[in-house]
Order: sequence, then structure tokens, then C-alpha cells
Amino acid sequence: MREHRKKTKQRLGIRLWLSGGWLLVLIAIALLAPWISPKNPLEQDLFAARLPPFWMAGAEPGFWLGTDSLGRDVLSRILEGSRIALLVAFIAGTATCLIGATLGMIAGFYRGWADRIISRFVDIWMAFPPVLFAILLVAVIGTGLTSIIIAIVVIDWTRFCRVVRAEAMTQGQMDYVASAQVAGQKRFGIMIAEILPNVIPTIVALLTLEMGIAIIVETILSFVNLSISSDAPTWGGMIAEGRTSIYQAWWVLIFPLIVLFLTVLSFSQFGEGLKDRYDPVLR
Repeated sequence: MREHRKKTKQRLGIRLWLSGGWLLVLIAIALLAPWISPKNPLEQDLFAARLPPFWMAGAEPGFWLGTDSLGRDVLSRILEGSRIALLVAFIAGTATCLIGATLGMIAGFYRGWADRIISRFVDIWMAFPPVLFAILLVAVIGTGLTSIIIAIVVIDWTRFCRVVRAEAMTQGQMDYVASAQVAGQKRFGIMIAEILPNVIPTIVALLTLEMGIAIIVETILSFVNLSISSDAPTWGGMIAEGRTSIYQAWWVLIFPLIVLFLTVLSFSQFGEGLKDRYDPVLR
């Protein structure tokens, strides 16, 4: 039994280090992108169009991951695209978390009419297909990062609300809550001081997962040209362009897909790892 726990902790530590390490590297890249990018991500050179990566025949020095159909450096565009992806992830994820978790805590702890109103509103809101709803919102309010962030918050707050509500209801039935009530502590104080600390691990896991989802939504919107300007270095825009030239320049599609996959996976695994390590119930 002790050996099994030791191996579990080792696997958990490896998962946290790998996912957290990738996210730290990506954040550093996003912050330093203007200085570490080998080329200008918007600079076009038709004479250098569809150059292969450095290890393939026909590659040219300086274009480490090749170029796209307009001669733009793929590596520089991926680095610059990380800034847009992480900006959307952190802002949209945090706003979604604050709104959804607050409503979920109120519904799950106070119950009664507050729970009925919030739950019915969540049921109605979740009846809309999220991706189509996001596309419709962006089409109505206009393109741009602000519109994308608003669309993500509008469609995704329900996920936080439902999960946090269920967790708050479970914690509200625990003995420590009854003890706090007997001691004369007010309900709002019980919710903040007693229940919230035990719900935070779940909220953290949801927050990191939501950041990955926000990146996916931004990628989808930029894929269909509903993000920022079409020539901007976004991962979704690069994937859309690479799809049309997969047989002539596969690297334009594959490299952004790899970075997107690793980023979303790292957000998910990092959140789950933090929850497993710091959740007081699991400990």
C-alpha cells in the first residue's frame, strides 16, 4: 500500500512538472516573443514561399520551421500566436471562473429560490450549442480579442456554475458546517471561511481546464476568420492556411497543431494534478 502511494505521488509529480514546465516555457515565450522571434511574423517574401524546415532539403538558414505560402516564418508566427492564445486563456478563463463560481456557490449553499433561479437560467443557457453560440455572438458584436473574450465568458460560465454548485451542496452537508452554525457563525461567513477553501481545488482544476477550452474556442474562431485580422499570427489562422496546402507545405499545419495540442493538454493535466495534490479530501 505504501509502495503504491509512493508510485502514485511520483507519477503525479512528473505530470505536474511536465505540464507546468511547458506552460512556464510558453508564458516566457509569449512575454519575450517580440525579442526572440527570428523573423518579423508579418513580413512576406514570395521568393521564400513554402521553404521546408531546417532538416529538410531545400531549407534556408534562419527559417527553422519553414515558411508558409506567403513566405512568412512559421516559427515566428507560432511564437507571436502564443501571445494571443494565452491572453485569451487567462482573461476569459479568469472572468468565467469568477462569474460561474460565484453563482454556483450562492446556488449550492443558500439553495431555495436562489438555487431555483440560477439553475433554471443555467439549463436554458446550456440548451444553446456552445461553439455555434460563440460564432453567432462574435458575428453580431464584431471581431476582435474583446469580442472573443466576451463570447467565451458568455457561453462557458455555466460549466463553473454547475460543478461548483454541486460541490458546495456536498460540502454544505458536512459536519464542520453544522458545527460552525451551532457556534453562531453567519451563513455568509460559513460559505467564505469554511466551504470555499474546500471547493478551491475543484475551482482551480476547472479554471485550468477552461483556459485550455478558451484557447480551443479562439482557435476555432480564428480558423473561420472570426478572430482578429486574417493576416495576424494566430494558431487557428495558421491551421486554416496549412489545411489548404497540406500536400505542398505540411509544416504550416502540423507545427501549430502540435503546439495547440501540448498547450491544451498541459492546462488540463496541470489543473488535475493540482487538485489531486492539494484537495484536502483526497489528502
